[in-house]
Amino acid sequence: MKTVSKSDLYRKLPSVDELTRSSALARLGEQEGQTAVADAARAVLAGLRAEISAGRLDTEGVNLALSGLQGAVERQLRQALSFSLRPVINATGVILHTNLGRAPIAASALDHARASAEGYSNLEFDLTTGERGQRDVHVDRLFQKLLAGKDYVGTDALGRPGEHNSPPTSVPKDIATIVVNNNAAAVLLALNTLAEGGEVIVSRGELVEIGGSFRIPDVMAKSHATLREVGTTNRTRLADYERAINEKTRVLLRVHRSNFEITGFTEEPSREELVGLARNRSIPLVEDLGSGALLDLRSVGVSGEASVMDSLRSGVDVVTYSGDKLLGGPQAGMLSGRRDLIARMRSNSLFRALRVDKLIYAALEATLLAYLKRDHDRIPTLRMMRLSKRAIADRAEALARGLVCSRLKVELLDGDSVIGGGAAPSAVLPTALLAVTCEGRSADELAVRLRSNDPPVIARVEEGRLLLDLRTVPPEQDEVIAHALSAI
Repeated sequence: MKTVSKSDLYRKLPSVDELTRSSALARLGEQEGQTAVADAARAVLAGLRAEISAGRLDTEGVNLALSGLQGAVERQLRQALSFSLRPVINATGVILHTNLGRAPIAASALDHARASAEGYSNLEFDLTTGERGQRDVHVDRLFQKLLAGKDYVGTDALGRPGEHNSPPTSVPKDIATIVVNNNAAAVLLALNTLAEGGEVIVSRGELVEIGGSFRIPDVMAKSHATLREVGTTNRTRLADYERAINEKTRVLLRVHRSNFEITGFTEEPSREELVGLARNRSIPLVEDLGSGALLDLRSVGVSGEASVMDSLRSGVDVVTYSGDKLLGGPQAGMLSGRRDLIARMRSNSLFRALRVDKLIYAALEATLLAYLKRDHDRIPTLRMMRLSKRAIADRAEALARGLVCSRLKVELLDGDSVIGGGAAPSAVLPTALLAVTCEGRSADELAVRLRSNDPPVIARVEEGRLLLDLRTVPPEQDEVIAHALSAI
């Protein structure tokens, strides 16, 4: 039998022009544009040439590929013209999953963002005076009410959630808030404004690294402030801060370890002790809370996570925190604190480079209004945290009963959900897990199949089993998961 050379196989392939002139692709070009169709055809043909070059296609394979060439171009075009950023179903049980976009945004926030963006808005226009206004006012007014302590959500003497408990001391009245694009930007703005050319004192045990290898020392360096480390990794005393203060000291920085814990032989000054030192030396105390909760999380079974009100009430001068973590809103970084210090940050030219747009302000305003109305279930993050194990188990049992694939084995297990997103690292919420195994397929293969579903379903694999946690799945998506599993 005559051996066919690669050159002979290459010659079997049509040119891009020949391929796009076919009747089916010509019609497709009229609908989607000739350039897009030509690019798709070029990509398909390039793929075939690569297969021939690698020796993976013979004459029979090339002929088979040519018979389905138009369909391959159509599929390539659909893929090229589809969105890369897609909705997915988070069945991992990680509420603030950084890789999956952290906090889902409330429907009211999406509605307000759409209404504010599809036309014009009064983003920087004062409707009363008819003159230019400030974009801060749309959320600053709400932060002032929420941080005043009047609507504090905490626990009563028996540890039960209470909606009207008054805090032991009130938040200072002269508090202002500005918004930038994330918490790292908030820290950068605060330090650049208050400590440029000077020193910032921080404990070695608080020099944290957040996601994407971004580190607090790196952010400080960009602020043009000098880092002054005190204490050791596990033990830092108030005296360490006192000894480090000199004529160059501009800020005392306290960083909340929101994504890890140090246990064992440890020591650190309390927030109140640092407040006292800062006031005695007339040095601003800035606290990077990271996640930044607006309600007492003990009411949903999470302890050890300070709220923004806790920090301000104790006398911290400026608090920085995130919008898309425990607050449950859009990605943003907030700076709340003394009005005179916040005013200095607002006048910093860096603030304009870091400020957010009308979509973020609209989504944040709607989220804050839900807090103000105590409508916490409207905020998906808080709603997920408040779900009981029994409610999750009932849904999991119903989902398992609806599966129609005999090769699947589904068990209901006790497990834990986690907060995630660099928040409350030791906190877990009891949950019910669906453990899925399939005859002839590994757990990793099942996970791949679920990710190829439309919409993709993201689960976790542990000890050779596929695990799904419905805490992070809206009830209306249970049926989608059932169909995806049955299709396996």
